[in-house]
Amino acid sequence: MIKFIFADSWSPYLVGTLIGVLSWFSFIISRKALGTSTSFARGSAKLGALFLGEKVYDWKYYQKYKPELEWQSMLVIGIVIGSFISAVLSGEFNLAFLPQTEFESILNQNLIGRIFSAFTGGILLGFGARLAGGCTSGHGISGTFQLSIASWISLVGFFVGGAITAFLIF
Repeated sequence: MIKFIFADSWSPYLVGTLIGVLSWFSFIISRKALGTSTSFARGSAKLGALFLGEKVYDWKYYQKYKPELEWQSMLVIGIVIGSFISAVLSGEFNLAFLPQTEFESILNQNLIGRIFSAFTGGILLGFGARLAGGCTSGHGISGTFQLSIASWISLVGFFVGGAITAFLIF
């Protein structure tokens, strides 16, 4: 029974079921949807305050999304810790600043180019998530769970965009 915990990968059906159960418990216990992008936005306010001072908290966006440490922030931290534990238990953990990937050979980038691409991609991803009113987990899991039309449209867009990008790159 415990052997599957140490497997290199788990069944997507099992993991999907577990995420669905987690989403269900999220609604029951906290009365909030499962998602992560708002936590990053709240964290950015804390980071911004380090450089720009307390005036960041007066911005209109942060009046709506208070920069506070809340349960979804703990979810993000738990995802990082859980990923680390999973990698160690499966024997797949290795420490690399920027691991060699197929993506690197396609773009033929040096270290600075890869860092710039990753940073720019992260900024665009965060901006898109806020513009769309949620991230892939927020729309794809929680929104579809609630039968939100906007979330279903977003989910289709994620898959179509991902397929087109994969086709162009590979």
